Amino acid sequence: MTATVTISRLDDGVWIIAPEGAPTVLDGAAQVDALLLEVSGGHLTWSLLAGQSIPAAVIDDLTLAQEWIWAVYGERIALAIDELDSDHTELEVSPALPRLVANAWRLGYAEWAARWWPASTIDGIAPLDERLLDTEIAALREECELIVDGAADPISSDAQSRIEVPSRAVDYALAAGSGPGTPASALVLARGSGGWDWRRCPPGLIDASEHAVSWQVVRAPGTTTVRVEAVAAPQLGADVPSHLHPRALIAVAAEIIEAELNLVGDTWTGQTTTSSEAVSSVDLYVPGVGAPGHGGPDSRQQVRDIAAARLRRAASGDDTEFDAPLLAELAAAASGSDF
Repeated sequence: MTATVTISRLDDGVWIIAPEGAPTVLDGAAQVDALLLEVSGGHLTWSLLAGQSIPAAVIDDLTLAQEWIWAVYGERIALAIDELDSDHTELEVSPALPRLVANAWRLGYAEWAARWWPASTIDGIAPLDERLLDTEIAALREECELIVDGAADPISSDAQSRIEVPSRAVDYALAAGSGPGTPASALVLARGSGGWDWRRCPPGLIDASEHAVSWQVVRAPGTTTVRVEAVAAPQLGADVPSHLHPRALIAVAAEIIEAELNLVGDTWTGQTTTSSEAVSSVDLYVPGVGAPGHGGPDSRQQVRDIAAARLRRAASGDDTEFDAPLLAELAAAASGSDF
């Protein structure tokens, strides 16, 4: 577990220790594969897609961070920061406690999975058991006490945005179109399908597939309507608070119209009237969640590929790498044939 890192000191007293190309919390909008761990005196980040084992650190309280810098990056890095006489320098990392570094990665990954795991009935990616995940996060936080002691506990805040779900229904209806039927006298003028920006909805609400959202423009006597449907996330129950109901932003000709979606069976569905059949895009969001414009289809597909690969690894067993499957992934892999 080695890497070369650049140590940088910014004018505002912030320090950066980062392998080349690693994401940091100073990057602005984080990518959907960025693992983030709040630690004493700063933040650690890893790129999941890059398979990064040594984290990048952004440190805003060097006194607190010096308690763990030696453990994560080695004594040479810890001493170099105390003696740094230039704006930046490059050094080889040799963690003093490699097991701690591995557990920190697992903790960052587990907290990432609680938010970004791409559960999808359409794509065959089983959901992770939230209770198992929370239990392992708590255990890993104890293992990483040297790093996270004094940092905020993300479980309590994140749990507030979780959606409580029952066991998966045996008969999951995939059919888009489980909502209100199209009248016999109506004419379908246009239709399309696609994915949605994971940043803009809480986890466990909508299926993570790139084919989860569909729409059609229907012309009935005197009215043109845009109907939007989205496959619900696996295990989603019927009792979803109204403030978490997704909304659809529909770009039609030169205007944006909006429709609130309601859960009908296993499908979110909603509709609104329009003066045009020229729908160019449909974007889903929950008010107050995330920001548009990031986490596009390419990166989402890469995350799906990684999730599927991790489930295959979990099913094969006997994995001792630093990024070995979590307990929740082992359970999901064991139930894969049932999903």
